[in-house]
Amino acid sequence: MSCFIEDVPELEVAELSQICEGLARQRPENIQTLLNAISLIAPLLNAIPNVVFFVKDCQARYLLVNMTLARRCGFKHVASLLGKTSADVFPSALGQGYTEQDLRVLRDGVTLRDQLEMHLYNGRVRGWCLTQKLALRDSYGRVIGMAGISHDLQEAQARHPAWQRLAIVDDHIRNHYHRPIAMEELTELSGMSVAQIERYCKRIFHLTPRQMIHKVRLEKATELLAGETPITDIALQCGYTDHSAFSRQFKAMTGTTPRDFRLALLSTSAPPVEHETV
Repeated sequence: MSCFIEDVPELEVAELSQICEGLARQRPENIQTLLNAISLIAPLLNAIPNVVFFVKDCQARYLLVNMTLARRCGFKHVASLLGKTSADVFPSALGQGYTEQDLRVLRDGVTLRDQLEMHLYNGRVRGWCLTQKLALRDSYGRVIGMAGISHDLQEAQARHPAWQRLAIVDDHIRNHYHRPIAMEELTELSGMSVAQIERYCKRIFHLTPRQMIHKVRLEKATELLAGETPITDIALQCGYTDHSAFSRQFKAMTGTTPRDFRLALLSTSAPPVEHETV
């Protein structure tokens, strides 16, 4: 599975990213009314291979998913996911973290917008996504569920006029992720202001400079977690001041702790297998 969008136009993805916001403004009588309305665009959602979409109830159970999510969880049909939580279908430690995140949205009204996350599909397939999650409310303002949409991190726009200067920034981050990186370094290297770097990083890499740093650090950390390097040493090697700072950032981006992530990687449990019905 590629974690880059290759076939879907950027504008289309941008429009899809507004779906959650639109649903949150609907205020239907009940969740079923909303599901009936969404069913009209289900064929569109199923046709886009690099966008995950779902609606969940107040217990964080799937009520509606698109085909992309079903396939990445190892199922042949979307119906196989309905009624399950993330904890039921993702690797144990990771799935529980995703469900905890869902419950914060449902119970505390937390809203996620363009949050960079690393997911594991079918056990070990890593993918980087930008995620949105919002609570859904009825006409009385009561939470009746939540909607989420994640689109795979897009490929860098190498044809952009500012690509050359931003490529230097990207290389610098990849070569120095193991230590603190100040914005002043990046402005001096690129010859751009902070505002310009922020703007062009979003246009070219689809991330903020800070997200770019976190992404490189987490990529290296996950490689090391597949081995036997102590987690405290991994934290220091990946540019974090201590174990606690590393664990907080790791959980924010993966939904689980470094220790549980390592256990998930070492797990021998097989991905779910869909059986043909007779």
